[in-house]
Amino acid sequence: MTFPSAPCLDTSVEVDRKGDARKLWLIFLRNHREVIAAMDFFTVPTATFRVLYCFFVIDHSRRRILHFNATEHPTTAWIGQQLREAFPDDAAPRYLILDRNRKYEREASEVLRSLSCDLIRTRYQSPWWNGVAERWVGSCRRELLDHVIAFNATHLRRTVREYLGYYHEDRIHDSLDKDTTATRPIERRTAARPRVVAMPRVAGLHHRYTWNTAA
Repeated sequence: MTFPSAPCLDTSVEVDRKGDARKLWLIFLRNHREVIAAMDFFTVPTATFRVLYCFFVIDHSRRRILHFNATEHPTTAWIGQQLREAFPDDAAPRYLILDRNRKYEREASEVLRSLSCDLIRTRYQSPWWNGVAERWVGSCRRELLDHVIAFNATHLRRTVREYLGYYHEDRIHDSLDKDTTATRPIERRTAARPRVVAMPRVAGLHHRYTWNTAA
């Protein structure tokens, strides 16, 4: 397996034909997760039957969403601006995973080339190459979008950002040993018979549970 030594828009991971591509790729992701981020798009229909394009960037190490935005018209200029906001002041990771979507052309392509990281293109029809991003899209749909109808881009952005607060601070992750993305301290019982209190999150779709000692 070889990886690029300098940023290049057309870079992809090469795997020996005799090797197990999936196994080698998973080993790479596990060994370098502290310096990997991924980005992708997904679509959301609105109440007026329009289609919103959602762009996000996710950090592999803590599954943290570094950037999210939505628009009806994902032009290359708009994508370029999202990349600048996601990676300000040379904050790009060592490796950035993205697909071969033609949206990443022209201005977006120039911004990608300017990032101080190695760009890794996923293979065609291989969503498992970008599994961390795909998994977050699935979680966002099951835990939020399947229960909410967006009126417009502004409403969707506000709703998703509220969900991200829950996702980062309250929701536990199996891959993080039942910890949250933002690292939530373990709450110990402070009394012999404490009471469990449920605090609503995301307009009551989810809850955070804590101990409360009766007065």
